[in-house]
Amino acid sequence: MTQTIFSPEPHRGWLPWAWLSPVVCILLVAFSSVPFDFGLEWIGVMDAKRQPASASAFCLDLLLPFAGMGAAVWAWSHFVERRSLATLGLVGAGRLRKYVAGMGIGLGMVALAVMSIWLVGGYVVGDVLPAFSSPASLFWIAVLLACFAFQAGVEEFIFRGWLLSTATRRWNLAAGFIASSTAFTFLHFSPHQPVREIVMAFTFGMFACAWAWRAGSIWGVMGWHAGWNWITGVGFAVPITGFDLHLPALLVQLTPTGPDVLTGGPAGPESSALTIGLLAAATLLLLAWPKGFAAAAQGTSAKGDNRATQKST
Repeated sequence: MTQTIFSPEPHRGWLPWAWLSPVVCILLVAFSSVPFDFGLEWIGVMDAKRQPASASAFCLDLLLPFAGMGAAVWAWSHFVERRSLATLGLVGAGRLRKYVAGMGIGLGMVALAVMSIWLVGGYVVGDVLPAFSSPASLFWIAVLLACFAFQAGVEEFIFRGWLLSTATRRWNLAAGFIASSTAFTFLHFSPHQPVREIVMAFTFGMFACAWAWRAGSIWGVMGWHAGWNWITGVGFAVPITGFDLHLPALLVQLTPTGPDVLTGGPAGPESSALTIGLLAAATLLLLAWPKGFAAAAQGTSAKGDNRATQKST
């Protein structure tokens, strides 16, 4: 039995089968981003190992490939599936409030994960607020907030907005969770990475799906993802998903001293076993959220969906 998520508004074009939707997603993302990836490497912005030469280089890497990905998925949903943005999770009232609240939760969850790693001996604390001694660093940290907001927003639009809703419409919610998280994990895979990092990507995807489902939109999880990525990258001078941003820490300089399973190794604290456990627990909490709260959220979402449907007609 098929289900809908975000909005009951029907699609007016062709919707790929649930098993095919992650394949379509992977192809759209790959073909739209690879030319930018090669171009950035060719002009020296990124090296052969996909490491940025500077903070400004990393900003370009967050903007150009993701602009291509977002445009490709939007074009597919608009011209092939003929769906409104409401059916892709961009629906509901209080959008800015949900986004800012999500960002705050993202900042807090990263702080909790990093503090937990430090408490069990994974980090040595260095300078406090070192970025404030460099106006240029503060400028790029602020610019990176906007860049991470764009990058995270595009990822959520693709994986939790479009792919989650597509597979759910074609089969059911469980299929949507699996399709979205599998494609997200595949596109974050690199050869020779530890299994722990693969588990992290899948857990991250499941958490984001659970949030989008419970909220009835992707505004909150977009903010959460932006806050999570930004403070991980600039807050502690540790890698984010393996990238070094070449900036002093905004909050506190940390030096990893523990084993990779604790600190995340070259991938950064995102791939710590403690962070994976935190996201897994948060996912279970969202999935087991009391029905009363879920019903209230669904009621708010439905009102926003109706308004979006009326505007689109």
